[in-house]
Amino acid sequence: MIPLKPYLIRAVYEWLIDNDFTPYLLVDAEAPSVDVPRQYVQEGRIVLNLRPQAVQHLDMNNHEVTFSARFSGAPTSVYIPVSAVMALYARENGQGMVFDQEEGPGGEPPPPPEPQEPAQKKRPALRVVK
Repeated sequence: MIPLKPYLIRAVYEWLIDNDFTPYLLVDAEAPSVDVPRQYVQEGRIVLNLRPQAVQHLDMNNHEVTFSARFSGAPTSVYIPVSAVMALYARENGQGMVFDQEEGPGGEPPPPPEPQEPAQKKRPALRVVK
């Protein structure tokens, strides 16, 4: 089955552009195969401006996001696997979407959450108000 995430990335991007927002892509720069300008990586992450005027040859497919852009005047090709995309949001107001990181270190799925003890049921606390 094809993952939902690439479809959501494309949909949120289109929504941001249609509303004249500046789409910012938050990327896990330490994820495998990510190719971004390392001098702009902070704390293992990079935020990229995907406004059509800022990028060329933008391709968002089911596997990766690729484009060309200028960083400090130098043309640079960028490659981001869909699994490394952490969020896509509007610079102007922060609206957008944060994505779950489906892969852990080494490309393995994260461990399942620990089962929680069921909460004890409480009796309803109703009282008569006059």
